[in-house]
Amino acid sequence: MSTQFRTILKSDSQNLTDMKTKNLFTVAVISAGLAFGVTAQAKEEKHEEQTINSSDVPAAVQQAAQAEAKGGTIVRWEKEGANFEAVIDKNGKQIGVEMDANGKVLSKHNEAKEHKEKGEKY
Repeated sequence: MSTQFRTILKSDSQNLTDMKTKNLFTVAVISAGLAFGVTAQAKEEKHEEQTINSSDVPAAVQQAAQAEAKGGTIVRWEKEGANFEAVIDKNGKQIGVEMDANGKVLSKHNEAKEHKEKGEKY
């Protein structure tokens, strides 16, 4: 009976070691994921807009922005990485239209809301 008891204790301690290893691995993976997420978010916040002149905007982008502006006015141009953004004043609201260098519309957003989130005045 003593041998059986030792076998049971040995298998329990092995199971406990396996469980600790699994828990340690899980904690390491979650920590790495969180660290990566924070790093990615920090890099995203550093991504800044530059105000540019319309003469620096490709013709295809200007044409696409004019089509989006129908009845509105382009009040400024911004460059975000490789993309361009036209800020359009339409019916008293400012809308940001982000486009690639070929004039393909990538996204649209409320410009006032974007600057409010960043704590800026526009």
